[in-house]
Amino acid sequence: MNRFVTAVRALRAAAPHELLDALRRVLAEQYAARSVELLMADYGLTVLQPVSVLPHTLEPVSVHNSPAGRAFGAQEPFVTDAPDNCAEVHLPVTVRGDRQGVLSVVLPAGEHLRDRLDELAEIAEALAHELVVAERDTDLYMQARRKDRLTLAAEMQWQLLPGRSSSRPEYELGAQLEPAYATFGDNYDWSVTADTLSLYVTNGMGEGAEASLLTNLAINALRNARRAGLPLAEQACLADQAIYAHYQGRRYLSVLMFDFELATGRVRAVDAGSPRLLRLRDGRVERIDFEAQLPLGMFEETDYVIQEFQVRPGDRLVSVSDGVYGVHSPGGEAYGDSALTRAVHSTRLLPAAEVPRAVLRELTGHRGRSAPDDDALVVCLDWHGR
Repeated sequence: MNRFVTAVRALRAAAPHELLDALRRVLAEQYAARSVELLMADYGLTVLQPVSVLPHTLEPVSVHNSPAGRAFGAQEPFVTDAPDNCAEVHLPVTVRGDRQGVLSVVLPAGEHLRDRLDELAEIAEALAHELVVAERDTDLYMQARRKDRLTLAAEMQWQLLPGRSSSRPEYELGAQLEPAYATFGDNYDWSVTADTLSLYVTNGMGEGAEASLLTNLAINALRNARRAGLPLAEQACLADQAIYAHYQGRRYLSVLMFDFELATGRVRAVDAGSPRLLRLRDGRVERIDFEAQLPLGMFEETDYVIQEFQVRPGDRLVSVSDGVYGVHSPGGEAYGDSALTRAVHSTRLLPAAEVPRAVLRELTGHRGRSAPDDDALVVCLDWHGR
């Protein structure tokens, strides 16, 4: 039987918490693997955490300066020498553009190794699919992702998110929240059909679990309306009513909503609050302004109006919350549009999935300290078109 088929069948037959053990067995039998380790990207995208039984005993490795981190960043297999005439192969574990982590396999070195890289890369991708399914039934992989304990609010927010990156022929998406282990209100959501990409960037209000509860109500109200097939403006209206009915205007939420037509690049947008949008086109960064409309839930029965613009192949869109553009340096200088423009331009050569983290690193340098005062959210969309 084909080795790849054997590996996939072993993964599908394994219990959710035993995926790695099943893969170790089949890779040892079919590929003479000496060792197999699965490293999951942590919530802050700073380290790769080895999957092991609690309490974890294996040391994490850096995303930025390790062989496994190189495979994770480049999204390509990376091979290093290992003792006893072996090689260590680091393979990205990614599903539909969502970067889960890295599979590291020690194999006998030799000419046949290069021939097996494609098979091993496909096995790592199959593992990524199984991990997404397995997380419905086990906490093992979510526990492995965290190098610190999540606050309750952060736990609620991460469970609400669709992923941290996504890709299709028409686009690539990346997003990141900070502080990763203590975020509370900012959020993002996306969904794609055969014709449309829906993208929402949310600027939360308040602190702690109360902020997370408000965002959960808003996101689920928007999803409920979207899944009912309602157009963008009506989605905003129904979410606005749901939030107002619960909070009576005491709490509200800002959101920037988009529907991208995959075939044409035509974009419908509703700007209900404060998230900002910048576009990088032909090397030039410019801010895209919309007619400001009221945040969701501020007043009863607010009407929302759709605005339109066009994206072209090669465009990059970057949207941020006020926890990015409103940050001040120790000297009182606001991060603002000019610094954000420089950050978008300086990260222009990075893939969309890496841009949010890079922008947030620059923001930390401007802030002058690692601990932020507010949530910070960056979403990056690279548009390829059809």
